[in-house]
Amino acid sequence: MKQYLVRRIGSSLLVLWAVSLATYAMIFVTPGDPAETILREQLNSQPSDEQIAQFRAEHGLDEPFHVQYVSWITDVLRGDLGQSYFHGRTVGDLLLSRLPATIELAGAALLIALLISIPAGVISAVHRGTVLDYFSQGGALFGVSIPNFWLGYLLIIGVALRVSWIPTSGTGSLAHLLLPALTLGTGMAAIITRLLRASLLETLDEAYVRTARSKGLRERIVLYRHALRTALIPVITVIGVQLAYLLNGAVIIEIVFDRPGIGALLVDAIFARDYPVVQGVVLLTAVVFVLTNTLVDLSYRYLDPRIDLTDSHHR
Repeated sequence: MKQYLVRRIGSSLLVLWAVSLATYAMIFVTPGDPAETILREQLNSQPSDEQIAQFRAEHGLDEPFHVQYVSWITDVLRGDLGQSYFHGRTVGDLLLSRLPATIELAGAALLIALLISIPAGVISAVHRGTVLDYFSQGGALFGVSIPNFWLGYLLIIGVALRVSWIPTSGTGSLAHLLLPALTLGTGMAAIITRLLRASLLETLDEAYVRTARSKGLRERIVLYRHALRTALIPVITVIGVQLAYLLNGAVIIEIVFDRPGIGALLVDAIFARDYPVVQGVVLLTAVVFVLTNTLVDLSYRYLDPRIDLTDSHHR
């Protein structure tokens, strides 16, 4: 386990360094001058060359790439993600102020997805070839096919505008969270349902499951204590990846439902060319993916003690 953790930490640090380098390099390949864009927005007029030069000097934009990058990554290692050009606040403060809304949305979407997908996947596998199976698979196919933003607008038009107590935007209560979480969780529920069905059908044909049945164990015990636990291993992998996408991929949903989360902050920063904020969000995204994948790998040993994490081919 120690060998695995050391190797994983090393590879994770390498990934985060590569992401930071690529993210910072976009300043030099993106067309347009962020100094001119920000000043034009602040002054509501075309800035002079002197004002642009002063802005670039104040924020170190007149330095060579390697000087800027080394300065930035040094500050990041100290916990300083820089200063927003547009908001006049530190990037860390902006992320902390927006992160709770995104975590709330992602957590609610994951809960809805699991409440729908696990029972649907189990029922579909156990009742293979029946009406229940066809209904479950049809619903999963619909969930995979429908775009999230379109489903969001459908829910706003078909539900929120007809039910007065369900708001269409903002945060602050469970009612504000209902439609965005349902919209975001639908696609994930469809993916998990299809995967769990396939995994459980394969597991139910394993020799140890047939042995458990031959010992006279009740079908419910065979299903939940023996088959389902093993069948969840590939599902856990997908849940881990999808959770990272939920945290970082809620951009469209936050825009549709006007939620002040990380996704909305990223979109605003891109349009405003607020590069420190974009870099901070992207780096946070990379950290979430790395941590999530590590936790997924560790969960394998809990679900199946036979799995050796030191083996690079354990998946």
